[in-house]
Amino acid sequence: MTSVSPSVLFVVTEDWYFVSHRLAMARILQRAGWHVALAARFSGHETALEAEGIRCIPIRLRRTRVSMLGEVHAIRELRALYRRERPTIVHHVALKPVIFGGLAALGLKGLAVVNAVAGLGFLFSSSSSRARIGRLFAVPLLRRLFSRENAWSIVQHPEDEQELRRRGIGRPGHVVLIRGAGVDTSAFRARPEVPGVPVVLFAGRMLKDKGVADFVDAARLLQAQGIVTRFELVGAPDSENPGSHSIADLEGWHREGIITWRGHSTAMPEVLAAAHVVCLPTTYGEGVPKILIEAAASGRAIVATDWPGCREVVRDGVNGLLVPPRDPVALASAIARLIADPALRARMGAAGSCLAAEEFSVEAVTAATLALYQQAQA
Repeated sequence: MTSVSPSVLFVVTEDWYFVSHRLAMARILQRAGWHVALAARFSGHETALEAEGIRCIPIRLRRTRVSMLGEVHAIRELRALYRRERPTIVHHVALKPVIFGGLAALGLKGLAVVNAVAGLGFLFSSSSSRARIGRLFAVPLLRRLFSRENAWSIVQHPEDEQELRRRGIGRPGHVVLIRGAGVDTSAFRARPEVPGVPVVLFAGRMLKDKGVADFVDAARLLQAQGIVTRFELVGAPDSENPGSHSIADLEGWHREGIITWRGHSTAMPEVLAAAHVVCLPTTYGEGVPKILIEAAASGRAIVATDWPGCREVVRDGVNGLLVPPRDPVALASAIARLIADPALRARMGAAGSCLAAEEFSVEAVTAATLALYQQAQA
């Protein structure tokens, strides 16, 4: 890029993730005078993004490994891209772009790198042999990549910051805490509850570690107790994540009448407006869950696990209830409490809406990100 205006090149694996988690930020960056480009795999969003003035650059980087040769090609492709584009900032989002993009940037002088660790993910949260082996390679590599003078890192909650420090990852003073990707409070805003049978909503990827089965078990327990409510799953399986539920799982629960599986939705403000309680019983190694920020901004009471990331959004007894992880009985009890008390839901919803506006708006998150960009350029 040859413009005198500053430029940022976002690197993510999938275009849908950028649309969901970074598009609102990109718009604010553009209004602040930044040129924005996106390197990703594109699966249908390219035209809309380019209409927004975001230059789209297709790359072959995949979230999951295809082959050793393919991974080497992906790193070489990114390196050539960085040399050609010469952005003011290259902003890697999520662990694989952080690692592969960091390798591609090694030795490139004058390139400021921002690594957004949006949760340490399956690799660090899982106890599986696959994850343990992956950590043996990833930790030394991250130490090397994050130790560069021109590399800056963003973590979304204190536990991830402490985990990186414990493992010796990150240059002192170059790891910054920015909680989440921000929420568009003009789109996600508090609305009155819809009359009728209370709806308990789980929205997100259908991953086992996000607590989908616990949500279903809680629905069974409340159904057995005769509590009238409707449990809805909104989201799709993730074929590239080894911990994903299958379509057969979801369709089976749906046929049993335990839950209603609605699949992926592009109208989350409306989905949240139709819900009465939002639930996320996750034990996944994520950052600050976007659905919880959106639920708070939408004025909905929340039930979530007492877990890193969730604790950033849910203040127990204020805007929601925190329950022990992997405990469907406690989960069902917390949901039943909120279903039985509309006044409590209203108080918690109002508190969540204020919290989202004050601490988690996309404007606040982008301002913190811009401050980091300025620091990285200095």
